[in-house]
Amino acid sequence: MVLSDYVTTLGQTLLARYGERVHKVSIDASFTCPNRDGSKGLGGCTFCNNSSFSPNGHQPAPITEQIAAGRTVISERTGARKFLAYFQAYTNTYGELERLKAQYDQALAEPDVIGLAVGTRPDCVAPAVLDLLAGYQAQGKEIWLELGLQSSFDHSLLRVNRGHGYAEYHDTLHAARQRGLQVCTHLILGLPGENAGHARTTLERVLAEGVDGLKFHALHVVKGTRLANEWRRGEYQPWEMDQYIETVVDLLELTPPEVVFHRLTGTASPSILLAPEWCSGKWRVLNAIEAELRRRGSCQGSALTATTGRLTDVLPPLRGRESG
Repeated sequence: MVLSDYVTTLGQTLLARYGERVHKVSIDASFTCPNRDGSKGLGGCTFCNNSSFSPNGHQPAPITEQIAAGRTVISERTGARKFLAYFQAYTNTYGELERLKAQYDQALAEPDVIGLAVGTRPDCVAPAVLDLLAGYQAQGKEIWLELGLQSSFDHSLLRVNRGHGYAEYHDTLHAARQRGLQVCTHLILGLPGENAGHARTTLERVLAEGVDGLKFHALHVVKGTRLANEWRRGEYQPWEMDQYIETVVDLLELTPPEVVFHRLTGTASPSILLAPEWCSGKWRVLNAIEAELRRRGSCQGSALTATTGRLTDVLPPLRGRESG
């Protein structure tokens, strides 16, 4: 068995939708963030060192070159021939509409790029940008708006210098969904002062608002951040892997099967990761999540139904679902 036997994953969802593998290609389009350039704050979130999730460094290559490089690596590894251009680094709706359109159009001009995944903050998505993304979707493109909420608790967001609250997420989410856009919400487990109960409450709030996709990350400490200084002073202690696994599985059991999981763990390069060590590789974590689901005899959404077991016991089989 594999994780997608228990969890509705993006890969399997796209495989069913398009009849072949579709993968994200990460792009750094040289955007910045209002929490760094002074419009809302300076220094960014306390945990943020963009190198921990941006593979292309501080002076990225042109978008077409980034796609070409990603295409080569992913195709060799998985055989995928279709891709989503994943605008990942910093805030990818933060700019003039003309510039945003030019960047998105450049990615979509690649013949094997069938859509966009646009990562951003919930306080930086103007109505005109939502209209632009909805226009691409109306043309048949696969569009995902990825909103970095992290927590539904305003005091937690303030503590990590996030620069927005839950209200901005609520407003942007509903504006996007009114336009029919697919929304994936990013949540961080283990923020300072938060425990598993906070994570459960945040999930319940997000699900009650309505969402199409989710990403879970464990908060990890990387070099060059204020969180690193807090960790060195003993003011922050990261979660242990067992705590993260148990919490993720609890949350999966509470999530309706139709919600698509884009990610269940986040990693950082060993060159910048300070703690916890287990965040340096994803497969150990993913395998442990699958093993815990199997041990419990549960799956995504099983706490919401009378049936437990494999995901296929809850949902009809996806067209083209593979077991390997």
